Amino acid sequence: MDNVTLCIENLQAKLERHRKDDLKELPTRMIFIDVLLQALGWDVRNPDEVEVECPTIDGKSVDYALKIDRKPVLFLEAKPLNDPLTDVKSITQVVGYAANAGVEWCVLTNGVTYKVYHSTEKAEAPDKLLFEVSIDQTENKGMPIQQVAERFSRLSRDSMAKGVLDEIGRETFTIGKIRKALDKIFAEPPNTFVRLVRSTIGDDTIKPAQVKKALGRLWARTSELQATPTSPPSVATGTTEMSPLTLKEKREGITEVDTIVVPAQEDGFQETFIRENRWYAIRMHQSMIPRIKYIAAYRVAPISAVTHRAPVSNILPWQDTGKFVVNFAKPAEEIEHIKLVPKSRVKALQAPRYTTFAKLQQAKTLDELF
Repeated sequence: MDNVTLCIENLQAKLERHRKDDLKELPTRMIFIDVLLQALGWDVRNPDEVEVECPTIDGKSVDYALKIDRKPVLFLEAKPLNDPLTDVKSITQVVGYAANAGVEWCVLTNGVTYKVYHSTEKAEAPDKLLFEVSIDQTENKGMPIQQVAERFSRLSRDSMAKGVLDEIGRETFTIGKIRKALDKIFAEPPNTFVRLVRSTIGDDTIKPAQVKKALGRLWARTSELQATPTSPPSVATGTTEMSPLTLKEKREGITEVDTIVVPAQEDGFQETFIRENRWYAIRMHQSMIPRIKYIAAYRVAPISAVTHRAPVSNILPWQDTGKFVVNFAKPAEEIEHIKLVPKSRVKALQAPRYTTFAKLQQAKTLDELF
């Protein structure tokens, strides 16, 4: 574990130097990924243990095939350092590589964030995400580096040999499936369940309609509590983490934000934002969740504009990632495009940003929106 912790600390120092260099895939692999794999116990120079550019069934190749006893147990696909890892096509590709090869686990990474998927899970590719972990300190607020190292160690050669991911996956996905089943049950409680509740209560004056209504309210309250957990104490000060609004935003009066704007690549925008009426894996401070009533999509180049918005139905935890999924109250609608102005104050979005619905209605450019 000490080797992994030390490795993460070294990579964090490198990240500060290289992020502005906009590293392509190959140097990202050499500087970040190979080093971390080595610290996790994988011999990247031994093709019997780490096969680089491993051929796949469709005649393509996956960047890394990590092996135990010469048998692949984990596929890893690399992206450039600043890739947001939100492209549904990339997720589907690496999950498909693994599933077709009979490999249970696969990872999509930009050398900073590692997204771990269970390839054979019965779900859409993005929903096969088990967890993600990052070396970026800003992505791990309140989490000691030892805890980050522990999460990375789930991908170590020793952990893969012991089946640690298998055990975590079984528990996490089972809980997720049960949660979805309970969502359906409490949304429309079957009569047999209502009768069971009434008989357990032992009060005939409570009618079935009252039981159904109460069940719906109780479940909604439970979901709300899970979506807005208490902020963890800061390791350094022992105080609760503050709102993520910057001093600049507070000076400009943007303290009543109600809208989050998320960057989206075209595949992910069409597949998730438009077809699924949601956007997932958003990092958001818990204190912001009750405020957010709307979501808007900034579509990256060549469109480079905010083009659609939707009202928010709810914001819930996303898998075991510390991030959230925003579910829409109704399908997104196209708006007059709010465009990026070249060489202006506001640059192209690479992470979610907050604004107000009033600004979203009036802005013509990103400079006016933020």
